[in-house]
Amino acid sequence: MTSISLDQFYQQVTTALDTELNTLLPPDIQKEIGHFNVFSIEELYNRFREKGVMPYDRRTYYKISLISGRNRAEYADKVIDIEQNALLFATPKVPYHWVPQDVEQAGHFCIFTEAFLLPAKSGVVLDELPLFKAGGYPVFQVSDEQSAEIDAIFRKMHREIGSNYAYKYDLLRTYLLEIIHLGQKLQPVTALYPAHNASARVSSLFIELLERQFPIQTPQQKLQLRTAKDYADRLAVHVNHLNKVLKENTGRTTTEIISSRVVQEAKLLLKQTNWNISEISDSLGFAEVAHFSNFFKRQTAYSPGTFRA
Repeated sequence: MTSISLDQFYQQVTTALDTELNTLLPPDIQKEIGHFNVFSIEELYNRFREKGVMPYDRRTYYKISLISGRNRAEYADKVIDIEQNALLFATPKVPYHWVPQDVEQAGHFCIFTEAFLLPAKSGVVLDELPLFKAGGYPVFQVSDEQSAEIDAIFRKMHREIGSNYAYKYDLLRTYLLEIIHLGQKLQPVTALYPAHNASARVSSLFIELLERQFPIQTPQQKLQLRTAKDYADRLAVHVNHLNKVLKENTGRTTTEIISSRVVQEAKLLLKQTNWNISEISDSLGFAEVAHFSNFFKRQTAYSPGTFRA
């Protein structure tokens, strides 16, 4: 289970719509810092359903959706049921499962990267907004009137993104910020806590969040989450609860699972790259090469240099 990148997202969509990539990308997008695009939920959802596949929930970009239809959002510490209209804010740092409860789905969604809303351009820092923080309630049930207001903004996005207006991305940024500010004014949906599947849900989302950290593709890329507490904080659960759940479901502690995945990545980097051991150590989050060497030897009985030879 790995995170879906923008390239993978577009591969899914072009397959579902039987179209070419250049028909989906906004004109001149390569001249813009960051990425932005907007889609119709009804069109995509129906095509995915016809082909018997569903798009991934895990992703490496931000997403805002206006959804009309019965759905359920499942997070590690909460489950949120939606009966009709909802506004959903998704960050690549918090995994969730979005489960449609019926076949009637409509609305819009836009995807964007952090670079598209750099503070210098927008005046906001995405991960400091309550909407995108771990442990928050990023799902908002909206009235028909509120839904119509947000729908109108999305329709302006659809019209503008294909235009030839020289400053269209500045305008799209304004529309995006308008939806973000509307969301911050809304009251979050009440969360439910069904006990019968909470343990399995926490385990599943932990593994998903763990896999989001990999692969390490350049020496400059740093592992963001290293400890059991890092993962518990991101999932908005207590570290003891996370450890108990994982022990019950996998037979291993949180730290053991993390260590196993880190050493797996270390082996790949040692065998398949020409990075020096210091670069590998740094990218995997070790403060000192000696710490990495001791960790690797405890896990494998080999030093990194011996394993690479």
